Amino acid sequence: MKAFVVTGPHQGDVREVPDAVAGDGQVVVDVHRAGLCGTDVEFWTGEMAYLHQGHARYPLRLGHEWCGVVSAVGAGVDATWLRRRVTGDTMLGCGQCDRCRSGRHNVCEDRVEIGIRGGFAGALAEQLAVPATALLALPGNVDDTAGAMVEPGGNALRSVRAAALSAGDRVLVLGTGTMGLLAAEFARADSVEVHLMGRSAASLEFARTFGFAGVWQQSELPSLRWDAVIDASNAVELPALALDLVEPGKRIVYLGLAGSPSLLDTRTMVLKDVTAVGILAASQGLAGTIEHYAAGSVDPRPLVAATVGLDRVADVLAGWRPDIASAGPKLHVDPRL
Repeated sequence: MKAFVVTGPHQGDVREVPDAVAGDGQVVVDVHRAGLCGTDVEFWTGEMAYLHQGHARYPLRLGHEWCGVVSAVGAGVDATWLRRRVTGDTMLGCGQCDRCRSGRHNVCEDRVEIGIRGGFAGALAEQLAVPATALLALPGNVDDTAGAMVEPGGNALRSVRAAALSAGDRVLVLGTGTMGLLAAEFARADSVEVHLMGRSAASLEFARTFGFAGVWQQSELPSLRWDAVIDASNAVELPALALDLVEPGKRIVYLGLAGSPSLLDTRTMVLKDVTAVGILAASQGLAGTIEHYAAGSVDPRPLVAATVGLDRVADVLAGWRPDIASAGPKLHVDPRL
């Protein structure tokens, strides 16, 4: 089968690799759609921390936002999975440790991450082998575009839940990329007043098309009570700004990651009695995301600007966008093209 293989910083291409095989407890998924995100770009540039921590090494096969159809099942797998449309959890824990047994497999010390950590081949390929325990079925009204947005949506939904907002509260989301816009949509679905702060004129203009209460540059941000601040940016200075802006006694949620360490004054955190929460992975938010998408309370599809084939993955990771792309921040790959 064909797969996109990254062989080093700024190096990779489409190659013929062995067909996916369903081992014990696994299924093979014919990939219909895979999303590209900032983590994939960091692997492409060589900046991804896992490369320097020994959790990942070249060559590697990316792709952790995906959907497709089950075409084969391995030993011990319920045959009713065959021909079902599915997506799946990126985080595969050991299943034996206290963290896994308590539902925190996303932070299992021995976890692998599909397309990211531990050498587990990802979905930028015609097929993907994945444990059946990681699968989630997609209802018929969640199409392939939305299906491949379940994984980023799960991160965003977990962020909104961690913010502990109530109807009528006001949230400020820092960042107008995919994660920021998804978090904003999930918050609005909970009847929260949503504001976003972004940087580029194009991303701000696109964010305004969603009809949120406010979309601002930092210089024009109004002085309002922020019942929560969700940092979905990759800017090194914004975690500290989130702490400065949030209402005392309320919550900050850190979803985005900067390329270098951010500094916080913990004296401010203590004196404001602020709770700060970090979010790693979509695992506990996947099912809820599918429910929102199926109900129509959140529609992620406008965020997807275009869909390309495997042959354009290297170009996308290097910053290229097709001429036909809309203003959305996300690009998808269909390995069948």
